[in-house]
Order: sequence, then C-alpha cells, then structure tokens
Amino acid sequence: MTSGTSINDLLTAMTRDEKLAMLHQHSPPIERLGLGRFHTGCEALHGVAWLGEATVFPQPVGLAATWDPELLRRIGEAASIEVRAKRAVDPSVSLNVWAPVVNTLRHPLWGRNEEGYSEDPDLTAELGAAYSRGLRGEDPHVWRTVPTLKHFLAYNNETDRSVTSSHLPPQTLREFELPAHFHAVASGWVGSVMPSYNLVNGRPAHLCAELMDELRDAAAVELAICSDAAAPSFMVDLQRFYATHAESHAAALTAGVDSYTDHDSDAKPTIQAFTEALDQGLISEFDIDRAVRRVLLIRERSGEFTPETDPYRDIGPADIDTPEHRDLAREAAGRGVVVLENRESAGARALPLVSRDATTPASIAVIGTFADHLVHDWYSGTPPYHVTLAAALRERFPEAQIRVADGADRVALRSVDADRYVEATGAEAKLAATATTATPAAQFDVTDWGHGTVTLRSVSTGKLLSGGDWIVSASAGRVGGWVAQETFRLVTGADGTSTLQHVGSGKWVRILDNGLLTVEADRESAARFVLRVLRSGAAAAADACVGAERVIVAVGNDPHIDGRETQDRPDLELPQQSRELWNTAVESGAAPVLVIVSSYPYNIAPLVPDASAVVWSCHAGQELGHGLVDVLAGDREPEGRLAQTWWESPEDAGNLLDYDVVTSSATYRYSSAAPIYPLGHGLTYSRVDYESIELDRPRLTAPEPTTTHVPARRAPDDDAGSRTVDHEATTAAVTVRNTGDRPAHELVAVWVRAPRLTVRAPEIRLAGYRRVQLAPGERRTVTVPVHAGLLAVWDVAADPVDFRTRQAPVSTRGAFVVQAGTYRVVSGPDAGTPVVTSNVTIDGPQPGVRRPDILEAAAAHAFDSVVTGALSRVAGECLDVQPHRQRGWARFDRVQLHGRSRITAVLARSGHGRSAATIRVRPSGTDQAWTEIAHLQLPSADPDPYEWHDAGADLTHGNLPAAATLDLQVELIAGTRLAALRFD
Repeated sequence: MTSGTSINDLLTAMTRDEKLAMLHQHSPPIERLGLGRFHTGCEALHGVAWLGEATVFPQPVGLAATWDPELLRRIGEAASIEVRAKRAVDPSVSLNVWAPVVNTLRHPLWGRNEEGYSEDPDLTAELGAAYSRGLRGEDPHVWRTVPTLKHFLAYNNETDRSVTSSHLPPQTLREFELPAHFHAVASGWVGSVMPSYNLVNGRPAHLCAELMDELRDAAAVELAICSDAAAPSFMVDLQRFYATHAESHAAALTAGVDSYTDHDSDAKPTIQAFTEALDQGLISEFDIDRAVRRVLLIRERSGEFTPETDPYRDIGPADIDTPEHRDLAREAAGRGVVVLENRESAGARALPLVSRDATTPASIAVIGTFADHLVHDWYSGTPPYHVTLAAALRERFPEAQIRVADGADRVALRSVDADRYVEATGAEAKLAATATTATPAAQFDVTDWGHGTVTLRSVSTGKLLSGGDWIVSASAGRVGGWVAQETFRLVTGADGTSTLQHVGSGKWVRILDNGLLTVEADRESAARFVLRVLRSGAAAAADACVGAERVIVAVGNDPHIDGRETQDRPDLELPQQSRELWNTAVESGAAPVLVIVSSYPYNIAPLVPDASAVVWSCHAGQELGHGLVDVLAGDREPEGRLAQTWWESPEDAGNLLDYDVVTSSATYRYSSAAPIYPLGHGLTYSRVDYESIELDRPRLTAPEPTTTHVPARRAPDDDAGSRTVDHEATTAAVTVRNTGDRPAHELVAVWVRAPRLTVRAPEIRLAGYRRVQLAPGERRTVTVPVHAGLLAVWDVAADPVDFRTRQAPVSTRGAFVVQAGTYRVVSGPDAGTPVVTSNVTIDGPQPGVRRPDILEAAAAHAFDSVVTGALSRVAGECLDVQPHRQRGWARFDRVQLHGRSRITAVLARSGHGRSAATIRVRPSGTDQAWTEIAHLQLPSADPDPYEWHDAGADLTHGNLPAAATLDLQVELIAGTRLAALRFD
C-alpha cells in the first residue's frame, strides 16, 4: 500500500469477502491493496514465548512482588524489543502481543495464578499499565508492540472454565473486578482487549456488550477486541447460548468483538458463520466495517503501513538475550525474592549466609526438587541458558562443598509377566522390558509432584519418560505442552505390584510381545511391575545433610502439573515427598532454610516452626539461581513483598467459584480469617521500626456520587496511567527508622480501615505506597496521599434505573458514594500488622433511600443462594436460584414504600413446577423479624427463561411496619427467575 493511505481508504477499496476474511485471527494478504498476511497474537507474558530462544523473565506473580511499576515497564520494553527482533527474522510474527493478564489473584487455587499480578485490583492495574507501557514504547506515533489486556472479565477458575458463570453483583463488579481493567486501558498504553472464556452473570463474556462498551468508553485510545482461542465456537458447542454459529457470531460482532481466534489458522468456519449471518440479516456491512477498521488500527499503530518512518526498524536478531536483558532478568529475579521468615539464634540471623564478619559456610547441603532444577511455564519462552540454585551456590561459594540431593527415589521396574527390567533402548531411548539386571539404562529417578502424579527420569539418558508417541520413551527434556505427556501415576495394587498410568491420556501402560512399553491399555489389562527402590531419595538427602554447616531445602511446583491452564489446584499443600524431605532435613539436626519456588502460595504453617528461615520465589526464569543466591548470600538486600495473601486453607480464601467477594467476605479486603502471611509481607535483613503516622488534613468532604469509576491509586513517581484526581485528599506522613546494621529496602504502605457503614466497605484497603531505601540508623518520613474518592463504595440504591425504559441497566445501576464516618489510616510492615494509626473523618450525607417505581432484581444489597443471570441473550440481568438449591433470597436496603398500593414481580421460569416469590420487609438497619407482605406465583407453563410475566398483589398498609424506610427481602424458590419489582 502507498504510504499515507488511510484505513478508511482501505475499507472503501475492500470487497465484502476481503472484509469477512479479516475478521478471523489469520488474515490473508490482499496484494492489490499492498496488505500483507497478518494475524493477531504473540505471547509475551514475561518475555517472548513460543518463538524459540528469548530472555525469560520471572513470572508476573513474582514481578508483582517487587511492587515496582518502573521495573515492569523496563521488562515490558525488553520483551517488546525481542518481539521486534523475532519479527525481523520472521515477518509472520505478530506485533499484537497478548499480554498482560490483569485478572486479580482472588483465590490461590486458580490454576493460572502465576499469570496475574496481585490480589489487590488497584495494584494489579498499576503493574499491568506499567508492563503495557513498556510493551507499547514511548514513540508518539508508532507502537513498538500493541498490548492486549487479558481476560475481560471475572476469570479466576480453570475447571469447567468455559461453562461456569461468575456471579458479580454490582458492588463486587464495580469495586473489585472492573478496576484492574478500566484503569489499565485508561492509561493509554493498551490497544486491545481479550474477553474471557467464562460467562459473566449468565452471559458469555464475549457477548457482554454493555461492559465492553463501558470499557471502550474508559479507554484513552480506541480498542480492538480479540476473542480467546476457540471461544466463538464455545458459545454454541459448550455454552449452548445460541443454536447456530451464525447467531452467536452475529451477537459477538454486534457486542463488540472484532477479531475471531477459532479453528487455528482455518478461517473458513468463521467466514461461513458471518456470511450466513449477513444473509439472514443478523448483521450489516456496517458491523463488519467497524470490526475490520479496529483490526486495521492494530496494524497501523505498529507502523506496518508506514515502514519508512518506523523508529524500531533497526531492531534485529542481535537484540535478543543481550547482556542488558540478562542483567535485567537477574535483577528482576532477585528483587522478587521474598524473605518470609528469618529467625535469630545465638545472636545471629539465619540469613544471609555470609555472616557479619564475612565468614562463608564451608559446606552447604541443598536438597529438594529445585535444588538443581528449574522449570518453564506454559507462557515461557525458551531460555538461552539457565542458572539453578545449586549452580549459583557453586559460583558464589567456590571454596565451599556444595552437596546436592534432589530427593527423588531411584527405582527399577521389573515386569511381572516378562520377568525383565524396563530399560531405555536404542537411539530413540524407547522403553522395553528386556533387561536381565538393573543396569543404569534400567534405572529411573521418581519425583513426586503430589496427588499421585510423578515424573520418571532415565538415569542413562537424563531425559523424562514421555507417553506422547504411543511407545514410551525416555526422550523429554522437560514437562511441557498443552497436554503434558511426561506425567504418570504409579498405582500400587493389593498384591504389592504397581501399574503405570499416563496422566495426559488417562490410558495405562502395557507391554507388547517384543517387550516395548506402550500407552494404550485400560486398567484391567495394564502391565504389572515390581517396583524396586535402588536408592532412597530421603536417605540420600539425609546423607547430604550430615556435617553440612547450612542446609537449604528447595521445593515447589511444576506449572504444568496439578494446577495450570484448564486445571485448578486441588489444595494448598506441598507434595508428600517434599514434606518428607523437610522432615529429613529437620531430623538431621540442622536448622534448615526452606526455599519455596512456586507459581502460587502454599500452606507451609506446619513447616515454619522448624525453619530457621523461609524464602519464596516464583519460577523466575533463566536467572532463578542467581536471583535466589544474591539474596540468600546477602549480596542483594531483600526487597520482595507478597502481592497475594498466603492462607492456611482454601476455606480461608473462600469458595473458588464464588466471585462475590463482598457477600462471601473473601480476599484480604473482607476476610476475617488470619493468614499465614498477609498481603505486603516480607522481611529485610535489618530492622525497620514504624514510629508515627500523621495526616495533614484530618477531615475531608465526601465527593459527590458518581457513576464514573473511581480513579486508580497511582504509584508514586510513576506517571504511567496518571490522571487528574478531583477528590479531596489528605497526606499520610509515615516516619520509619532503620534500627539495624544493614541497609533496608522498605515498602511503606498505607492502608485504610473502614468503620461499620450503611453500605459495606472493605475492612482494609491499600491506599498507597512508596519504596524507600534506608541506611543503617536512618530515619525518614515518607508521604503517601490518601484521596477521599478511594474510600468510595458502590451503592446500588444511589441511582435506580427504570426497568421499563432501559435495556442496558448494568452501566448505570447505582453510583460510587463516599460514606460519612471516621476511618482509620494505618501503616506497618504488611496489611495485617497496623503499627501506627491515625484517623480521618469524612463529612457528608449518609446514603439516601430508595423511592422506587422499579427495583431491578440484580441491584440488591445482599444475596444468599441466588446468582445473577442474563435477562435476555443480548442485555440486562436478573436473579436465579443457585443450582442444587431449593430457594434463595435477595435483600434491598433502605426502600421507602409510603403511598404504594401494589407490588408486581417480573418473573420467568427456568424449570418445571411452580414459580413463586415471597416478599418480606422489616425496618431498615434492624434485626427485627421479617413481615410477609406478598406471595406472588406464576401459573404452571413450559419453562422459557427469557419469557417474562407479571405477578402482582395489593399491598395492605396495615401489614407494613411504621418505619420510614424498610429493608425488603425477596425469597425465590428453585426454578424462578426475577427481573424486577414494580411498585404502583
């Protein structure tokens, strides 16, 4: 195409068929217009992925532990440079990158926990915007890459993720789920968004037009919306929301989805669906033009149409894995290390390993799965090198004896039927039951990853067993792939023999007549083996500990096993083999250091009492070992702080499938459970005392209610995503002092604790933070602004909407209000330790009352056993009784019914049998007994969940309490859907 040709010129010149083809992820070239081949999507979550060797930075959950948006910006910059470098070699590499992920880490059992940043939505927004800024670049015209924000919205479970619906009442939606997305797009560094697989309030996220429109309204630049892989087909094939793909694709297009990632590179099904939709009049060419224009905008922003002025055109292969990027990877790995415990004995702390007089240990035992091992996750690139913990210890302490034991049992498998040992044979290392003795070729190291899942590594090849090619071979370098082929279950029978199940396929191993092992059997025909333990992993670990001056136990998870995309974690516990290794180290008489290398929190409460120190790192990429040892040795002062709470049990974290964190009292904001380690926890090698906190303005005036989302708290000294904040603010001045003898990197965070209010507010909320470095003995006063608007809650009663005239009520139901009261402003080392406290009083009116003509069902203040559902396939919300529950209720607070003579419920049926609603009231703010004022029922009929009927009753004022305002409760029986209550 000619430089200067506009997108409108291209659209005018395209044929209908050319436009339709551009709706698919893989757009063909249009040579006559000078358009090359294009596709959306290049994975760059923490470095370039799936494109060969590239710098691998720490996982996002580890990057968040730095609490440093500027560091994330630098890493985003490095990743985008390497994307450009890959494209210089292969022009098919897309400059539309699918990162970052800004789903909050609501629950630690989420299988994709490592991809998110934080449990706090505002911190997530800040870090996501900063990483996006690095990906986008600073040139005012050409984007280095075009970031895609993932995944919109309320996506935090993997099991059945495409058919589960996230129940989001207005308050949770506005206060907890939307902020990370809205604030990140408002930064101006994001060019596209990807909806999530799940349903939101009963409607597929890819069809949530109201919310996508709001997101676009909040964005600083126009957004393209790219579907997640296969999600367009799921709307028919899994979610069954529409009967045909023409209907579902038409609905997604009109809802605002522009690019369709489906059927891999085969665009034909997508084109056919849109062609049928056009022929049926479900969409118009205007709808197609709008989507194509947004896709072209991605390409225009990346400089594709003006290559001669592209400021990044000189980036090439030499810009991959540069010394600067290696240094950045090491810095990020070290800064994300969190020291969770560090005990003192005989006047000295367990860490750092180098003592005050510079004495280094003469011998170090490092045992456990991650003693000399590191792993990739699904969205990792291929590291050009890797540094393990043991390798880094040898490098740092060249004179010390470094003893390594991974804790794996070394075994041999003898076939019961063949009476031969299984061995790796031939150049392809295929397994066969042909050995007469347990030679090294017939020996395997077994690592237990928990819940019966193991990997087996061949001693002779050094490779993992894989069942991916029918015949089992010892050929895999690591656990990986969309379906991991390298994991097995060793199942011991009543006779003491073992069978081997391949986890990826669910099939069992059997032996062919020639002795080869294949994955194809059912359990009954599986080969039986005698499992002979040649070397106990625990015994080898115990031997390594004998006489060692220091013992380090390094354990954790593999991101492809028992917690990954499509699979949530079963629990918070460490694998049994890891716990036994810990016990071995403790029983050796050492005071071991526990190092957790993981994608998520663990319940380590039973282990902590015996630990001299506890340290956590994410899977920090190629520089994991250096990052850990830099901190363990004391060459880098600890900086990491948890961006996610570590709970003792899943129950403390809440129900994985219950997204209504307000009602269920989940996350650090609402939970009353005592965590193992709170949000923000992390130790220095010194001691920092919090001496005082003072507010320059102890009284503020509440701002006016607004339906505009409250601006995100901005990280100090970072202008990514900065916006004017009109709310009054007080400045918290926190005085801290380093009373130790080492420098300290302190996270000075300010939190707000709300009093008991009319509309429930978070028990605690992060208001702001600063990172400071304190020299020994240094005292410093750190200032953090606290804006009154930050205290806003979403009150569904603040702006009721007329159900009869609005078809898109979700966008305006309620408003943000700052409630009058006295709030505690606190600071301390973490969210659970308020050391210094002050108060700020907010002056203003209390939340008002409802004088309704209409109460929308979904605009309730409280719920039990009901969830939000779809009012229709295209817009609106209602209430449904939860599956498998007999009844449920919703409560509407502060309703004024004076002068009302009739109540009408708008009901539909979602099952056979009767459909009924019972209405009760009581004086607002009391615990008085409920008074029934109406029982409304629909006649029996075939259920149609989208066919709404009125059921009314007269109000008898003699039954109404005399109070000025009432709380109103609606009880629904199973099979009943409620859209609204109407009053006359």
